[in-house]
Amino acid sequence: MFNVPAVVLSTIALLVLIEAGREWLLTDEENNTFLLYFAFIPARYTELYPGGLGAQVWTFLTYALLHAGFVHVGVNSIWFLPFGSAMARRFGTWRFLGFCAITAIAGAALHLLTHLYDPLPMIGASAAVSGVMAGSLRFVFQSGGPLAMFRHNDDAAYRVPAASLAVALRDPRIIIFLVAWFGLNLLFGIGAPSLPGIEQSVAWQAHIGGFIAGLILFALFDPVPPHAETDPAGPA
Repeated sequence: MFNVPAVVLSTIALLVLIEAGREWLLTDEENNTFLLYFAFIPARYTELYPGGLGAQVWTFLTYALLHAGFVHVGVNSIWFLPFGSAMARRFGTWRFLGFCAITAIAGAALHLLTHLYDPLPMIGASAAVSGVMAGSLRFVFQSGGPLAMFRHNDDAAYRVPAASLAVALRDPRIIIFLVAWFGLNLLFGIGAPSLPGIEQSVAWQAHIGGFIAGLILFALFDPVPPHAETDPAGPA
């Protein structure tokens, strides 16, 4: 945590600056207009909203830069620091940013599919955070990886060959993580309307969209060549 990649720190700083600008520099009316242009609003695709066709495209990404207050920024940043750092060390700056972008887009897409005609704006980096969380599962538990019991080189730990998706989904540690993560998000969907300090409901479908995209699309961005793998459960 004391050697956080610059791209991760810069991303968090950008999120804080945007939130500070909205809260301290914009009036309520200006902030509402800002959200109409840059938040993800499902009803935008069936009704006329500011920004027109351009906003229908760019809001698939820009919503992830906006938050519902500093508490919201803080919660996302706390999760982004460890998982984003692991992914940034492995991917490098541009692959990492591309991966964050595609998982944010996937989160918005699933939110749109499950909230057609909804006029409420969705904001927050949670889909991208969920994406890097899922992507990190593909390598952190590998032999010699960041969470391995024995490793000799910190940099090398982030460059171990990743598990294939099929192998990863048979790893008991990853299965436990998936059950806990999906269970928590389903709880948000059934009975937990919001997080403390955040009035808006949690867009849990976007979390799931980003997570699934991160888990599946990891290999398209991974610069480390794969190698022959064995089942983590061992031979039958």
